[in-house]
Amino acid sequence: MTDMLRPAETAVPQTAGSSPKALKRSIGVVGGTLLTLSCVTPASTLFVVVPDLFGSLGTATALTIAIGSLLCIAVAFCYSELGTLIPSAGGEYAMVSTMAGRPVGWLVFVLSLLVVMIVPPVIAMGTADYLAPVVHLDPAVAGAGVMLLATLAGLLDLRANAWITGIFLVLEVIAAAVVAVLGFAHSRRGAGSLVSMQVAGSGHHTDTVTAMMVVSGLAIALFVTQGFSTAVYLSEELEHPRRNVARTVLATLAISTVIILVPVVAITMGASDLSTLTGGDISSMVTAWSNSAVGTFVSLCVALAIINAGIVMVIQNSRVLFASARDKAWPEPVNNVFAKLGRFGSPWVATLAVGVPGALLCFVNLDTLYGVTGVSVTGMYLLVAVAALLSRRGSHKHTPAWRMPLWPAMPILLIAVLAYVLSQQETSYLLWTGGITAVATLYWVFYLRPRRDTRWLVSLPEDQRP
Repeated sequence: MTDMLRPAETAVPQTAGSSPKALKRSIGVVGGTLLTLSCVTPASTLFVVVPDLFGSLGTATALTIAIGSLLCIAVAFCYSELGTLIPSAGGEYAMVSTMAGRPVGWLVFVLSLLVVMIVPPVIAMGTADYLAPVVHLDPAVAGAGVMLLATLAGLLDLRANAWITGIFLVLEVIAAAVVAVLGFAHSRRGAGSLVSMQVAGSGHHTDTVTAMMVVSGLAIALFVTQGFSTAVYLSEELEHPRRNVARTVLATLAISTVIILVPVVAITMGASDLSTLTGGDISSMVTAWSNSAVGTFVSLCVALAIINAGIVMVIQNSRVLFASARDKAWPEPVNNVFAKLGRFGSPWVATLAVGVPGALLCFVNLDTLYGVTGVSVTGMYLLVAVAALLSRRGSHKHTPAWRMPLWPAMPILLIAVLAYVLSQQETSYLLWTGGITAVATLYWVFYLRPRRDTRWLVSLPEDQRP
C-alpha cells in the first residue's frame, strides 16, 4: 500500500533503442469528434440502452439521464485536464497511474478493460431487433456478426474509419431527429410528465419511481454518454493533443447529450400511455406515429448506428490493449504480440484480441453485462476523479494543459456522488465486478509488483512528455 496515491515512475525518457512505439498522429478535432461521437453512438444508445431505463424508471427516465449528463460534465472536466496532461492511448489507466500510483492505475485498467470488452457486445446484440423489418436473426448471432465485421473494419487506417463512421453517424442523427419530431408532434402529455415519477407496474397499476430508484439508475445513465472518453484513448493520434483532447471531449458530451435527451423527452411526452412508455418499444411507437415505411427507415438507421458503434469501440479497445502491452503489463511474449502494428498503422493483433472475445460475449446474459458495466463505469469515473484531484502537484503543476474550472471542488463533489451511486447498485453486480477486480489485484501482487522495474511502466509518446 506504500505506493498507493503516489505518482508513478512514468513518462521518463528512455534510450533511443528502447523508446516505446507510438501511434501515428493523423486526425484533428473534427475527425476525433466524429469517431468519439460514434463511440457514444447516440442513436443505438437511445434505441438499445434507454428502453431498459424506460422499463424501470418510466417517466423519470429523462430526468435520470439529465442528472447523469450533469455529472458527466464534471467527469468530462476531469478527463479533459488529465487527457491533456497525459495524452496516452492507455486512456484512464495511464492518467491514473501517473497521478495516483501504479497500483491504482492497474485497478482502473481492469475496470476500463471490463467496460471496453462488455459495452460493444451489449450494443451489438440490439442489431437483430432493428433488422427485423428486413430479416429475422437471433440477437446473439447478429451481435457476434456485428462484432466480427467491426473487427475487420478496425484493422484499417484510422483516418479512413473516421470517414466511414462519420457517414454512419449522420444516418443515426437523422433517425434520432425523426423520433424527436414525431414524439413532439404526437405529444399526449405536458412537460410536467417529465417529473411525474411514474412507471407502469403489474396488473395495469401505476407505481411511483422513488429517489433511490433514480440514484440506482444513474449508473446506467452514466453509461448512456460514456463514450466521450474515447477522445482520451485517441489522444496519441490527435494532432495537437494538449489543445484538441479537451475540445473533443467537451464537444462530444454536449452533442451526444442533446441527441439522446431530446428524443427521450419527446418519447415520454408522445407515448400513447404509461404502459407503452414503460414497454420501451421505440420502433413500434415510431410506426404508430407515422407508418411502417418510416419505422423501417428508422430501424435500419439504428442497425447501421450499432455497426458504427462496434467499429469505433473495437478501435478504442484495441488501443487500450496495445498501450498495456507497450507498457509491459504482461509477460514479454504477450507484450510483443499485442504491441505489433499493421500496415495501416493500427495494432492489428490487439484489434483481433478484443473483437473476437467480444463476439463470444454476445452469448452471455444481457442483464449481467448491463449490471457489471454500470458498476465498472461508476468505479472507473470515481478513480479518474481521484487522479484529477491530484493533478496539480509535482512536475505536472506547471505543465501547459487545459485546466478545469472550480478545482478542487469539482473532483471532490464528483467523488462523493459517485461513491454514493456505487453503494446503491445491486449486490450481485458488485460481487461480479469485485471478484474480477480481486483476481486482477492478485496478478498485481504476485506478478507485476515484484517486477516493478520491468513491468507496468506507463509511458508517454516522446513528443508529449512534460
